[in-house]
Amino acid sequence: MIAVLRHELSLFYHSMTGYIFGAFLLLFTGIGALLYNINASVANFEYVLDFISIIFIVIVPILTMRIISEEKKQKTDQLLYSLPITSTDIIVGKFLSLFVVFLIPIIIICIYPLIFAQFGDVYLPTSYGSMIAFIFMGMALISMGMYISALTDSQGIAAGICVAFMLFNYFCASLSDYVSATAVGALISLIVIAALLALVIRYMTRSNIMALLLFVVCGVASVVVYFVNSDLLNNLLPNIMKKISLFERFSVFVNGIFDLTGIVYYISVIVFFLFLCVQALEKRRYNG
Repeated sequence: MIAVLRHELSLFYHSMTGYIFGAFLLLFTGIGALLYNINASVANFEYVLDFISIIFIVIVPILTMRIISEEKKQKTDQLLYSLPITSTDIIVGKFLSLFVVFLIPIIIICIYPLIFAQFGDVYLPTSYGSMIAFIFMGMALISMGMYISALTDSQGIAAGICVAFMLFNYFCASLSDYVSATAVGALISLIVIAALLALVIRYMTRSNIMALLLFVVCGVASVVVYFVNSDLLNNLLPNIMKKISLFERFSVFVNGIFDLTGIVYYISVIVFFLFLCVQALEKRRYNG
């Protein structure tokens, strides 16, 4: 795992990707601090973090697009498989390298509230509480980008899908106002989600029986709930879209509330997508 971490870090900084990522993050943070903390004389540094969170839509695909897909394309992943390490070691090593690249500019950004505190009243607990949530949100998005990279051997396709995925996650809370809030709409959506999950299971396990079983169980359960108590499905789809948005959960921290459930959600997302990455690697390792 340590060897994978060192190898990935050397690639990030020899290819300039790490520098580009850090430069973009620091540039947008500087612009946000100029707009809010200096020009508008606002003491809340968490507003700056909320402003720059949209940059994840661009910098996460840049950072993650090659992390797995390029090795699949160049067939260098076969060298990793020949080493006495597990797929989990490979994925965790790559994830930690991304964490280090992400953390370096964050350490610099952590100095900003202390500087502004010298010239005004900055509530540091809220600023650094939001900073902690910002880090977890960033790592959750990066874990998503890693999994998307594991699905293809093309960096361009991985980056394109990742941008679309990040855009949907960013705007899904706003889009929830325009989706059906009826029980019928929720039922149709649940069946579609069940079908998508079945396709993911089919891709990961190559088991038609398991995928079909998942779809049937989820579909039947949704239909039963609809006929037994359809009120449970009212407003379900808009609520789900608001809950799954990583950016919407971050706004709670910006408003001055350190939400532990939000941190747990971010950690759950990280673990879930890293698990999917491991499964994708295992699939390629044994099936080619």
